Amino acid sequence: MSTEIRRQRNVKIVATLGPASDTKKMIRELFLAGADVFRLNMSHGTHEELRLRHMFIRELEAELNRPIGILADLQGPKLRCGVFANGSEVLAEGASFRFDMDDAPGDDTRVSLPHPEIFKALQVGSTLLVNDGKIRLSVVECSDDHALTEVIIGGEISNRKGVNVPDVVLPLAALSDKDRADLEFACSLGVDWLALSFVQRAGDVQEARQLASGRAKIISKIEKPAAVEAFEEILAATDGIMVARGDLGVELPVQALPPIQKHLVTACRRVGKPVIVATQMMESMISSPVPTRAEVSDVAQAIYEGADAVMLSAESAAGDYPIEAVTTMNNVAVEVEKDEMYRDGIDASHSPSRTGIADAITVAAREVAETTDVKAIVCYTHSGTTANLAARERPHAPIIALSPMIDTARRLALVWGLHCVVSDEVDRFKEAVIQAARAAKNYGFAEKDDFIVVTAGVPFNTPGTTNILRVAPVDEKLIYGSELD
Repeated sequence: MSTEIRRQRNVKIVATLGPASDTKKMIRELFLAGADVFRLNMSHGTHEELRLRHMFIRELEAELNRPIGILADLQGPKLRCGVFANGSEVLAEGASFRFDMDDAPGDDTRVSLPHPEIFKALQVGSTLLVNDGKIRLSVVECSDDHALTEVIIGGEISNRKGVNVPDVVLPLAALSDKDRADLEFACSLGVDWLALSFVQRAGDVQEARQLASGRAKIISKIEKPAAVEAFEEILAATDGIMVARGDLGVELPVQALPPIQKHLVTACRRVGKPVIVATQMMESMISSPVPTRAEVSDVAQAIYEGADAVMLSAESAAGDYPIEAVTTMNNVAVEVEKDEMYRDGIDASHSPSRTGIADAITVAAREVAETTDVKAIVCYTHSGTTANLAARERPHAPIIALSPMIDTARRLALVWGLHCVVSDEVDRFKEAVIQAARAAKNYGFAEKDDFIVVTAGVPFNTPGTTNILRVAPVDEKLIYGSELD
């Protein structure tokens, strides 16, 4: 095994692949620079292009003997207006403007909005946002086939601009026909996570879960005010969360985003489900080799909050400096996690005590690691439950996630602090301890005569049964097969 690829940080980095980063060489460089999980954006690229990127990742994984996570991000329904006879118009503040179902090209008084579900949900006083919120309109009259609005904030409106409806729950499923086809394609490839767009309620998650049939875990993107309102129910239904601040920042006042982000991250940490903070984290690096100071602070804040991962979008997919963007994000994470205030904040925000055996074991593992000179916590896990519980505790000691299941190891690559290793199958705890000691030594976490904490669930291959903790030595006799009492 190699000790070369060991991250010097706990937060994970998700890098989106695209035209600027779709060669095997570039994907390798992104991984070595710090990317732990690669995002395939299903809104862009053909299935064949996405298949090729997936293949390159898996070839790299085999070459480096290191599990790599892949996240397929589904597009979700896109609400757009129709076209204009002149290509665009300028809407003046205070003017009237009508949306309707007429396919005729629009002018400065009206345009097509081919989404009857929007009209059915609107009420007088509802807000419509166009072009990423640059234009704001208020509904003064509506029916099942039109809405007459007053322009509150004017500006240029052009062909097929996006329309947001922030203050109503739309009668739309989170999955369009395209999403269902993309989901099946992504699962057939063997992706590890599916990011679900346009989530408004817990029921939206269930359809994706049924279609995935266990082939991938579900991440719910929180990008609608309705999702913020129903967050606890969505969190209970999903496997992970993405704080998608792009559309969320369009539909909510920008000043509301920081407390919402903090609340969502805290809630995910409480239940031990991974949370990604995403969108515009280092947006200026699309065209600049260095980020703004504000962007660095934004990334740092997500890390201080204890997020599992931070994500790059266009910065790595279509920007001029994809390697620099990953490297910078990695460097910011390393520096933040050295800060005493980082540890103070993490330690002050541990999850409340619980009564379950698995919870007690993982809390005990953290406390043993904090009060003794234990070098690592090693979790032997089939389903990932044991490792997720260990990560929820945010311990000082590094965590090694050992799993005989490559799919589990890949999914855990997204989770805070986990160094994932594919191990041999075991049927006795003694064998798990031996493999834990070998991994700790081989990957440079511990040396001879050091101690590690080993946790596992017995009987093996039964999710949620974490029930054993042992403090074990890392010595030659243990590693090379002597009997362990």
